[in-house]
Amino acid sequence: MADKQALIDGLNEDLNLELEAILRYVYHAASATGLLGHELREMAKEDLAGELVHASFLADKIAALGGEPNINPRPPKKQKSAKDMLLEDVAAERAIAENYRKHIEMAEALGEKGLVIKLEDILSDEVDHADELERLAR
Repeated sequence: MADKQALIDGLNEDLNLELEAILRYVYHAASATGLLGHELREMAKEDLAGELVHASFLADKIAALGGEPNINPRPPKKQKSAKDMLLEDVAAERAIAENYRKHIEMAEALGEKGLVIKLEDILSDEVDHADELERLAR
């Protein structure tokens, strides 16, 4: 039972990181300026839907595992430049990717094969997104 609860807790952490990404992208899309800001705004707007899909999946899976979604995202940090926004986004995407790697291992240990596959798909999305943001930040 403790292992299952640890997985639920980890998925709740992931849920809040996805919700934080949504809030951050809304903020960045509204406040980024300059040519780099334009690129960031467009990318943020495109990625919002994907982050919402991830968050919705996580909330549903938490409930299916017998837990309760714990929604408590932190608000986005105010950034002065599009470059700072990009660097923050890259760091956040890398952090959530690392979380997903840990939670994939936990799900495997519990025999949650369907969850493993879905988390691997989300992990792939997050790594691709981080790579794209990192290229833009150069």
